[in-house]
Amino acid sequence: MELTSSVVLDWITLYALKLVAALLILVVGRIVAKGIRSLIRKALSKWNVDVTLVKFIATLSYFSIMAFVIVAALAQIGVQTASFVAIVGAAAFAVGLALQGSLANFASGVLIILFKPFKAGDYVEGGGVAGTVEEVSIFTTVLRSPDNRVIIVPNGKIMADNIVNYSAREIRRVDLVAGVSYSDDIDKVRKVLEIILDEDERVLKDPAPTIGVLELADSSVDFAVRPWVRSSDYWGVFFDLQEKIKKRFDAEGISIPFPQQDVHLHQAE
Repeated sequence: MELTSSVVLDWITLYALKLVAALLILVVGRIVAKGIRSLIRKALSKWNVDVTLVKFIATLSYFSIMAFVIVAALAQIGVQTASFVAIVGAAAFAVGLALQGSLANFASGVLIILFKPFKAGDYVEGGGVAGTVEEVSIFTTVLRSPDNRVIIVPNGKIMADNIVNYSAREIRRVDLVAGVSYSDDIDKVRKVLEIILDEDERVLKDPAPTIGVLELADSSVDFAVRPWVRSSDYWGVFFDLQEKIKKRFDAEGISIPFPQQDVHLHQAE
């Protein structure tokens, strides 16, 4: 009886010590994980890394360390962790296969945040849609269309396509075409177009606007009118110049011809 009690006492003492050691590993490991998470946040913030990516990397590091800590604690109390790790690895592999699209979106989100092809407030075209960027997250990018629709685009789709950032530069060129009749004086047309551009304060002097004959088309002589403006003024100048060109051409007697075609009829003998 005394021998049995001694064995039980030794067993309890042994496993109590192991349990205390496991709890100690968990407590210390959690403190270390929190400290490393805090250090990563501070370091990445000093390097001006995007806040979203900072939070994700810090959280990922915390849970990765805690996973090792839990395995170490289980090993301390005698749990066979080899099979446990194998099961977790197999489960992670299966989840990875099931979430291939999500992982691709995640990787693309990291690239967008790191390399910044666009930022919140930019007007971009990508993934088959266009709009103003409202938010860039790890998995998706939220755009607002010109008619105020919210468009949520997977990051993988954006990075797999061409990205056109209309707001990346402070100035943009407005490309217009003004067609006049072959009977009009092209020197007069050029002068009138120069006056129209000169009168608009939003048109920049440097770079200087371009006005030239673009094409001798079937029904008209087409002028290329290409002023430079600030990106924020683009659409206002685009619409206003079209209206001003039409009104000034009417006042100056310059005709804007309709498409026409001459038909010759021959009477057969």
